[in-house]
Amino acid sequence: MIILITGASHTGKTCLAQKLIEKYKYPYLSIDHLKMGLIRSGNTDLTPLSDDEELTDFLWPIVREIIKTAIENNQNLIVEGCYIPFDWDKDFSEKYSENIKFICLVMSENYIKRNFDNIKKYENVIENRLSDDFTIENALEDNAKILLSAKKHNKNVVLIDDEYKIDIDF
Repeated sequence: MIILITGASHTGKTCLAQKLIEKYKYPYLSIDHLKMGLIRSGNTDLTPLSDDEELTDFLWPIVREIIKTAIENNQNLIVEGCYIPFDWDKDFSEKYSENIKFICLVMSENYIKRNFDNIKKYENVIENRLSDDFTIENALEDNAKILLSAKKHNKNVVLIDDEYKIDIDF
């Protein structure tokens, strides 16, 4: 099984991936790690500050083929990152897509407003982020954009509203 985890920045994608790794013992691919490897090795002129859409257009074809290879080899894999397009399923035949589970994490506006200090407090729970300019305005805008895109593409979301408690079983 392939598990795709996406969502806005700071929604807990990496934390959820870690929980699933521990629970299912599946290997893990961070699209951010792939991005930085390609950038640092000089295989692209894109930068970490490039537009997310540009990065998605560059990274998704690579990630898509990794997913296909894992399915063909009957391997499990958790793929996590914000560079998964919402129309990802158009790239897979039924033979492939029946082996893929999609999870999109979204924080509600109310959750962000009530819990922004905790969101910042736990931003390094799995990985040490370099200092960023993450603000409540960024969080509200990014989560609203992700929710709108998910709805536009008829994708379900895991809405974080009252408390941050995500428990997913497959």
